[in-house]
Parts: sequence; C-alpha cells; structure tokens
Amino acid sequence: MIGLSFEEINIGDSAQLSRTISESDVYLYAGVTGDNNPAHLDEQYAQKTMFKKRIAHGMLITGLISSVFGNQLPGNGTIYLSQSVRFLAPVYFGDTITARVEVIEKKDEKKRLVCKTTCINQDGKIVIDGEAEVLPPRAPSTE
Repeated sequence: MIGLSFEEINIGDSAQLSRTISESDVYLYAGVTGDNNPAHLDEQYAQKTMFKKRIAHGMLITGLISSVFGNQLPGNGTIYLSQSVRFLAPVYFGDTITARVEVIEKKDEKKRLVCKTTCINQDGKIVIDGEAEVLPPRAPSTE
C-alpha cells in the first residue's frame, strides 16, 4: 500500500517507532558498512574512551528515522531528500531508542515536507536531534 500523499498530510502530524539496540545490530551494521571503529566493536578499547563501554554507530540510530519515513509517515513510496543531524548522547547496547518525526513545514511548490527528527532513549534523553526533508508519494491518479 502506498503512503500518504502531500495533500493528506498536515503540519503537526507525527509518527514514531521504538527499537532496542542489540550487539547483533551493531555488528551487522559494521559488516554492511565496513565501519569497524573499535569504539563500537572492541570492549577493551571502548573502556578507555570517554564513553567507558561500546556504543552503537550514530548512523545506525539515524536509520530508525528512515524507517519511520518509509513505513509510517508519509509511508511507502517516500523519498528521503536530506537530513541534518546532531549527535547529542551515546547509545549503548541494550538502549531502547524511540525515533520520532513531526511535520513542521509543507513546501507547496515542490510538494515536500520538512520534519523535525529526534531519537530519544529509554530515560527520555534526546540522543539525536535534526531536521529532514522528504518527498511523499504522489496521490494515485484518478484517470
């Protein structure tokens, strides 16, 4: 099923999903991307960092925002155009992260949406903050 069209979406609309980040998630992400930074994979190394233990890749967590866009708001058929992101706090293995998007602007000329994007951990702390622009799927043709 195709997602919501530009015309079906209003400023203030929002959606979210939650996921607990596992060690497997981090290793799979490292394998796919080739990002083998020891801060993510080597416990002994990570203990000597400012975080004191291994952390999840920031872009792995940002990927949860993509999931909200592609599956919920606007949904299937959405094209992700841009994303600004600020990494505010680490995400540790076992943290439950809630990725949330909220429509804050509609650009009528090109039928694009600007959305506030946040990822929040189980303690209510914002770990990622940003803004994205997406192109919702076109309304089905009535011809």
